[in-house]
Amino acid sequence: MFGVNDREGKWFAVPFRGRGGYAIGIVARASRSSILAGYFFGPRYDSLPTLADVEDLTPATSILQGMFGYLGLREGTWPILGRQDDWRREEWPMPILFRQEPLRGIITRVIYDSDDPSKEVRTQVMPKGSQTTPKDGMMGAGFVESVLTRKLSP
Repeated sequence: MFGVNDREGKWFAVPFRGRGGYAIGIVARASRSSILAGYFFGPRYDSLPTLADVEDLTPATSILQGMFGYLGLREGTWPILGRQDDWRREEWPMPILFRQEPLRGIITRVIYDSDDPSKEVRTQVMPKGSQTTPKDGMMGAGFVESVLTRKLSP
């Protein structure tokens, strides 16, 4: 079950599209409106990973970060692995995201509320040539699956 009060710190598996295998994800932040923010990791697992597989993962080792919906978790297509007893929220911050205006190329750093990923707190225009990832926006379950499949498939 994926209840309202127990979402943060949940580890889950993300199935690859059409190729078998899994990646790993964690919910770092959750809003009451079911907008989630988190981190995703490789390598590719041929079978369902376990909580033992997440012991050394950190935000710095993630390959994808951002906001995503809870459809895969709610429908059970993203199996929940569990929550580590020693999970510490302060070690898993809300990711800083970036927008890039397509026509003028303006890059904006977007800060969201650390307690509610549905609330934008402030933005900051960045100098040209600044980083543009992770990208701001809501990732659907299918999008996350496709990106991870592409990044982690041989």
